[in-house]
Amino acid sequence: MKEKPSKSYLYEHVARIGKALSSPKRLELVELLAQGEKSVETLAAQAGIDMRLTSAHLKALREACLVETRREGKYVHYRLSGPDVSQLWVSLRDVAEEHLIEFRLALAQMVSDPDSLCSESRESLLQKARQGEVFVIDVRPPSEYNAGHLPFARSMPLGELEKRLADLPSDRTIVAYCRGPFCLMSDEAVKLLRARGFTASKITDGVNEWVASGLPIET
Repeated sequence: MKEKPSKSYLYEHVARIGKALSSPKRLELVELLAQGEKSVETLAAQAGIDMRLTSAHLKALREACLVETRREGKYVHYRLSGPDVSQLWVSLRDVAEEHLIEFRLALAQMVSDPDSLCSESRESLLQKARQGEVFVIDVRPPSEYNAGHLPFARSMPLGELEKRLADLPSDRTIVAYCRGPFCLMSDEAVKLLRARGFTASKITDGVNEWVASGLPIET
């Protein structure tokens, strides 16, 4: 008769997930991959680390079955193995915010201008965007927007924003968002828009926070 696995054996496998996510850079890679599939080269550039270290981190995530790969010619593309992995990242961050005062202080300090934060709830923002009362822009790269974005949001990559100001309404509040609470692209967008005379604010949510709240996204 086959021997049943012990509790320790089961805990050991659950611990594999914790070990794979124990590196700050691996968490950053998970957050980047939560925006959509990316090549190793893109991940290295966006995470600010070299290719060799990026590959090593991705190997650890793959060994824990948190990411999958797809080869296209000489390029290897990575993606999360399921939407539950991105939700795990959001949950981990929420627990850190709830229990670590150092985390909350650092997160508050990241917001350069607290007055730039949108005061609308997610549901209220969705309703106003649907009715055309606010103009929501996604300032992430186009590939991330195409992988999934907030309903009614327009793609306005940060690098193109200044050249596309004529595409923005001057009679409505513009609400910018990017990858989530750690991302500063929306701060830069709001700063630029306000300097050009627009009424603008930001939300700290990204697509993953929106999904975690049970709200829809579009592709």
